[in-house]
Amino acid sequence: MSRQQGLQLWSAQTAAILRLELRRILWSRRAIPAWLLAASPVVLFGGHSLAAELGWSQCRGREDLLIWAATFQTYYLRLAIFFGCVGLFMNLFRGEMVEKTLHYYLLAPLRREVLAAGKYLAGLLAALALFAAGTAASYLIVREHVASLNNWDLAAAPPLKYLAGYLGVTTLAVIGYGALFMLFGLVCRNPMFPAVLVLIWESVNLFLPPLLKRLSVVYYLDALCPIEIPGRGGRLFAMTADPPSAPVAVVGLLALSAALVTASALRLKRIEIRYGTD
Repeated sequence: MSRQQGLQLWSAQTAAILRLELRRILWSRRAIPAWLLAASPVVLFGGHSLAAELGWSQCRGREDLLIWAATFQTYYLRLAIFFGCVGLFMNLFRGEMVEKTLHYYLLAPLRREVLAAGKYLAGLLAALALFAAGTAASYLIVREHVASLNNWDLAAAPPLKYLAGYLGVTTLAVIGYGALFMLFGLVCRNPMFPAVLVLIWESVNLFLPPLLKRLSVVYYLDALCPIEIPGRGGRLFAMTADPPSAPVAVVGLLALSAALVTASALRLKRIEIRYGTD
């Protein structure tokens, strides 16, 4: 088989796995928590906007946009997307081991690297379909509601000025966390334990020395968020550090994710299924 034929075969196999897995991931019971987490800011800010329209609450103009930005960084990025990726990506392989169905893939005439790539891409598209939609919908709800008041200094800015930046941050978060949790699902019998350790590490990033901050995914994601939250870096006991430049943050996260996916493929090549002892 020539190199070109091999690439065509692997591309066709990857696409077939992607179609099969994407449908299974999005419409399985395990995806319900991810759906709820992705929709939570839409419900929250949609409810606030509706209450303001009905006169039940007060819209605070530009401050509402800052509240959305703070909610994105403190809740959506650190908790919703994090746990959504835990549920979606850890089960790409661990879920099939539990259900005793992974051997069907392993017995097929299929390279393990192709299997890892197909499953990762399926998880990536599924997570982006949920969390990018949640980011876009909640942002546009707040922006449209606040801009209608014509009493804030960013009302003249085009609606996509900040939305593109937040969608980029969402995409990088899914890429990074997804690659990490897929690897956990392959190498750990109980992947929730290392996931909790990662959550703790990401949560205390604000209080870490500058050198240790660079070992956290959220350190780079925060640096890419378009709207700066006033007073966020001045919390008591917080240790400040110069944020990385956008190219460094993007390239660093993509390189780390590629390394993690490669590690998953190498692990998959050596894996042996023993359902009786797993």
